[in-house]
Amino acid sequence: MRLLDKYIIKEYLRFFIITSISFIALYLIVDFFEKIRMFLSNNASVSSMVAYFLFSIPMIISLMLPAAVLLATLMTFSSLSKFSEIIAMKANGVSLYRLSAPIFIFVAAVTVALFYFSELITPSSIAKAERIVIVDVQKQKVFGSFKQNELWYHGDNAIYNFKIFDVTNDTLRGIVINYINPDFTLQKRIDAERAEWKNGRWVFYNLLSTTFDNTNTPVLEWSKEKIIPLPEKPTDFKVMQKDAEKMGYFDLRKYVRKIQAEGYDATRYVVDLHGKLAFPLVTMILVLIGIAFSTRSERQGGVMQSVGIGIIIGFSYWIVHAFSMSLGRSGILPAILSAWIANIIFFVVGATLFFRTRT
Repeated sequence: MRLLDKYIIKEYLRFFIITSISFIALYLIVDFFEKIRMFLSNNASVSSMVAYFLFSIPMIISLMLPAAVLLATLMTFSSLSKFSEIIAMKANGVSLYRLSAPIFIFVAAVTVALFYFSELITPSSIAKAERIVIVDVQKQKVFGSFKQNELWYHGDNAIYNFKIFDVTNDTLRGIVINYINPDFTLQKRIDAERAEWKNGRWVFYNLLSTTFDNTNTPVLEWSKEKIIPLPEKPTDFKVMQKDAEKMGYFDLRKYVRKIQAEGYDATRYVVDLHGKLAFPLVTMILVLIGIAFSTRSERQGGVMQSVGIGIIIGFSYWIVHAFSMSLGRSGILPAILSAWIANIIFFVVGATLFFRTRT
């Protein structure tokens, strides 16, 4: 059995490496033609372009690895079925479940590796790739940063601090703005619950303005709603915003706990937090589906038919997962259900097909 396990793993690794490299190359080619006009219009150097695509590879691996697992499974078992190797193994008393064992063990290791890869490497590589485009290529200045789970921005004459920036609705929450005199003394401070970008202007809600006169005596003014003429637009703050994809699971969990403790709605981030656990586990589910459909060629249809059906079912996971995640972010579905419902559905389908397959 050790010899058989080595043979199956060897075949699987061959297809896994081929599909992984193919996906990475295909993604880079498509991304290159999408970005080439932007690079050329900004007179980007060759080194900047090469660095951008190199730092994009970890993100591609995180996204495409489940698909590579699916295709490698389909191709491996379809190849074994095509040359009647599975039939020969069954004739010697080796069940399909036993044949699948080394693949499941390998993919389980891939699942764990994918989680930690997405935790430790992918977020920083995404941030570096974006910085290359924004700073090195487009020559934009970054006046802000994401530190200690908060947004900090240095304006012309003020320092901004935001708890949350909702990029979808262009809304700032937990706002503190400190206006500084040329001698670095505090001139004015604004504290506000939130600010919304409406008709090209920032509308602040529930704000307290504190102005300091020549004697440093504070003058307070409270307003329920007021337009504050900030020179910055939402696009200026989006540059420094750290989205969920730029954070690992543990960093995102800390951020969620912080904003929940401060009383802000963290639904969107909670959904993404559960999604960071659910997505890597889909590799195990796709193995079930891949084995079930690739071995169907022994009984009906051909190898290509089985591969085609398996790919359709496998890639439909991303459609269901993305749709359910969007429902969770909008509050229609509970956060944990929206992140895991695609896994649950496809696990039930995959397990049913797998255990109904003739052993």
